[in-house]
This record gives sequence, structure tokens and C-alpha cells, in this order.
Amino acid sequence: MVRVRDYELMMVVSPQVDEEQTKVTVDRVHRLITEKGGTVVSHEPWGMRRLAFPIRRFKEGNYFLTKFKLEATGLRDLDNLLRVTEDVLRHLVVKVET
Repeated sequence: MVRVRDYELMMVVSPQVDEEQTKVTVDRVHRLITEKGGTVVSHEPWGMRRLAFPIRRFKEGNYFLTKFKLEATGLRDLDNLLRVTEDVLRHLVVKVET
């Protein structure tokens, strides 16, 4: 039995990336979620915020919160995509308990 779960993804994108490239990065993540059989429930751009500590010498990052539904098997592919994407400074996926 395949079980679809609710998740939240917090993603911090490099401040050096322009708006168009940031949109491409976010769209690529959303496309992967839908290709793996999931659905994007909501997407909230939080904008530029100060980081708690420098990451790759950056003191600020462009934050995005995405809520989505996906099978647990698709998380590995999503995590791999986010790790190799150089524009993404940090990411965190959390399972939402309902």
C-alpha cells in the first residue's frame, strides 16, 4: 500500500541568484514533486532574510516554504536534487503530522 504524506520544505536560495533563475530553481523542485506523483499544496516566498550564521560567506538568503503531498519513496529524489542544486544554500523537509 502506497501512503501519501504531508510535508513542508523550507529552502534557502543564494542571494546572488537573480529572480528569474530563482523561479527556475523553485519550478524544478515543484516539477520533481509532481513527476513523482505528489502535489504542491501551497508555496510561500518569504523573501530575503538574515541567516543565523554565514553559509558560504552569505549573511542573507532568499527563503521559500512549500507544502506538498508525496509518497515517502519520492523524498530521496527530492533530497538529491536539492543537494546538487548549487543555488540552494540549505533545505529542510519536515513531515507534517495530521
